[in-house]
Amino acid sequence: MNRTDGIVVGVAGVIWNDAGQVLLIRRANPPRAGQWSLPGGKVERGETLHHALLREIREETGLEVEILGLAGVAEIVDDKVAGGSGRHYVLIDYGVRAVSGVACAASDATDATWFAYAELEALPLWGETRRIIAESARLHMGMGS
Repeated sequence: MNRTDGIVVGVAGVIWNDAGQVLLIRRANPPRAGQWSLPGGKVERGETLHHALLREIREETGLEVEILGLAGVAEIVDDKVAGGSGRHYVLIDYGVRAVSGVACAASDATDATWFAYAELEALPLWGETRRIIAESARLHMGMGS
């Protein structure tokens, strides 16, 4: 785990399949436990961002992926005064393409489901997750404006 002054660095992947679907996992642990999210997790000390991303996706979904490029950065500041942990999460998100394996919920996920891009609008997603997926769709899949 990479923490400096309460900052936790994490990585996540917007995983696309050949049908243009996105894989979301239902988170087992905080932050956002029980919600649909992008697969990913904490960067370990001495680990590169790309290595952490590939490891976390493999652990959470069973998939091997190819990194397409950066999709964006999101932050969660969990205010201790408001009853949170006091941690500051910096989440570096990448667009990736599934290359092998069968998607399954593993490790920190309770479910893993492929969704058509159009289906995402109806899901109750964190605004930053929605923004990152849209940016990856634009950059890596040629979708959107």
